[in-house]
Amino acid sequence: MRSYGQYCGLARSLEVVGDRWNLLIVRQLLLAPARYRDLIEGLPGIATNLLADRLRDLEASGVIERRLTGTGNTVEYALTPWGAQLREPIEGLIRWSTPLMTSGPGTDTFRPEWLALAVPALLAARVGDRPSATIGLEIGERTFQLRSARTGFEVAPHDGGELDATVRADPAFILGLAAGALSVDDALALGLRIDGDESVVRSAFAA
Repeated sequence: MRSYGQYCGLARSLEVVGDRWNLLIVRQLLLAPARYRDLIEGLPGIATNLLADRLRDLEASGVIERRLTGTGNTVEYALTPWGAQLREPIEGLIRWSTPLMTSGPGTDTFRPEWLALAVPALLAARVGDRPSATIGLEIGERTFQLRSARTGFEVAPHDGGELDATVRADPAFILGLAAGALSVDDALALGLRIDGDESVVRSAFAA
């Protein structure tokens, strides 16, 4: 492990998670524990040998751990309780990134499951007295559900349950709504579609 040689919490934190790809590996494991091949698929652009090196370093530092699943011959990686505490700073970076996201994806890769971290993180800064509701987020062929409650928000794959409304839109529009950069009316004018109770969507994405 390379050291900055500084007795500073930020410096010591960066010694553990500051290398390229480390926080993106943590992002994937905040979504769910994952096998090696799942991580390769969820981290487009990473070389297999580099992923192996990063996983080894993060495990040695106590950020992640290996577990045996199923019949005991499949290894998956998961965050340790200490590693899971990175959710808060990662969500803070997602909120900080809003000005960087306004230009849209361009040629960058996008995976719908990344919304599962981004949308609640962005909405958390604006959480207020919102009624409980479940809103479908349909992005391409994937449908996620956004659960809104007085305590906050969470996004997960749709479990097949009843939805109060469904939003169909490009991911950039959903991120814009969550960040407060777009109003529902703005997004509707740009092509967003809402099926079901529109008032629930307006309440969830209220500024």
